[in-house]
Amino acid sequence: MAILKMENINKEFYGIKALDNVNLEVEEGEIHAIVGENGAGKSTLMNVLSGVFRYGEYEGSIIYEGKECKFNNIRDSEKLGIVIIHQELTLSPYMSAAENVFLGNEQTKNRIIDWEKTTIEARRIFEKIGLDENPETIVNTLGVGKQQLIEIAKALSKNVKLLILDEPTAALNEDDSENLLNLLLEFKKQGITSILISHKLKEVARVADRITILRDGATIETIENDEYLSEDRIIKGMVGRDIGDYYPEREHRIGEVFFEIKNWNVVNAVNNDEKIIDNINIDIRKGEVVGIAGLMGAGRTEFGMSLFGESFGKKTDGVILKDGKELDVNTVSKSIKNGLAYVTEDRKDYGLILIDSIKNNISLANFDKISNNYVLNKNEEIKIAERYRNELTIRSRDILQRLEDLSGGNQQKVILSRWILSEPDLLILDEPTRGIDVGAKREIYTIINQLAEQGKSILMISSELPELVEMCDRIYVMNEGRIVGELEGEEAIAENVMRCIMRDSKEEE
Repeated sequence: MAILKMENINKEFYGIKALDNVNLEVEEGEIHAIVGENGAGKSTLMNVLSGVFRYGEYEGSIIYEGKECKFNNIRDSEKLGIVIIHQELTLSPYMSAAENVFLGNEQTKNRIIDWEKTTIEARRIFEKIGLDENPETIVNTLGVGKQQLIEIAKALSKNVKLLILDEPTAALNEDDSENLLNLLLEFKKQGITSILISHKLKEVARVADRITILRDGATIETIENDEYLSEDRIIKGMVGRDIGDYYPEREHRIGEVFFEIKNWNVVNAVNNDEKIIDNINIDIRKGEVVGIAGLMGAGRTEFGMSLFGESFGKKTDGVILKDGKELDVNTVSKSIKNGLAYVTEDRKDYGLILIDSIKNNISLANFDKISNNYVLNKNEEIKIAERYRNELTIRSRDILQRLEDLSGGNQQKVILSRWILSEPDLLILDEPTRGIDVGAKREIYTIINQLAEQGKSILMISSELPELVEMCDRIYVMNEGRIVGELEGEEAIAENVMRCIMRDSKEEE
């Protein structure tokens, strides 16, 4: 029996169709996955369903539990048990876990908040989802995995019947992701229906009963998830073609050692006794893609940021050599002048100005290249933005479109355009494909390969071991702020990466 039918849904933004006659049917008690490339319309469709886009702002009908619904806001959908958990966490960081669970749904007695009931009810829900945490703990002291569980606890506090999860594991490590998927399967046993949006097709295949594929804002098909369903089959539906070799071929033109990082040590900027990076020594050749692997908390991002203008922590020792000459990189501007560029893992908070245009975001770190006597050459700025929009196939209305209206993959291409324009000799890529779909990933991989073929040195930090194994010429393995292994050629496989980490952990004991 269908708990939900969305029929002939149409939604436009700025005259461009985001949803084109979309149809979706979800059975009661199932886990129903929605997949598609960035910009396919997945989140937009769920925003229509949950009332983020009110009735009248779209065309079509929503039939829930046999009745047509006309939601004016998110509260209307929540009253019926439809609860959405967005990709970006919506917790208040300085409030307690219990306060966050009942925010907007306060437990009251005589119109006064009943704090005892709030704590008791929060603890009851935490036990139900396996969250071993004091309800009075302040949220910003918790890891991302526990914060995601608090979002789920919020949903359960609203007597959820249909739970919508938009990329729930995007920022989670492997263990936390596995725990969340197990929780969805447990909810299924309890009769809760779930809609799961995810780019991680292995996760979709593991838990979903059925999969609906969207492409270019339209429903392509809904398929049963059985033992015969392959990832390639899903990908073909998403991109409209066989994607071919997922990792594009590269012509290897590796030269001499170009960059050397020697005796690199970094401490916590607040607590100088806490060593974050411990005596790292690595080298990178011209035209080489070098990977940095490691578990969550190994110090990979901290290492990358510390190289770029000492953006993280406080460097106590170490040098960066370029062609044998020591570089002054103690500020971001000096790093850029000396040929370094850093693409952050958190593009939305630290990489891009989402309310600004493609054009302005690309030129942001490159004013000296498009200025004459400190006066910005606006015509040159437009030409450059148009060039990169075409060369990197940034899908947008024009170069004046705001970043917040672009898909994750296109946002990533904008930030890459900015740093390619700076003409770096060493490009540090921190999680370059996080949160983007398989088609956009392949496009990013192609760009990386092209830069390497041009002789650029690439330092690639990634949590996805297959990505590192397929894209990198060498892989350094980090654990607890130190390099614990270097792998090359046939040795550079996922099993050996984990062996390096486990061997080092045993030596620590």
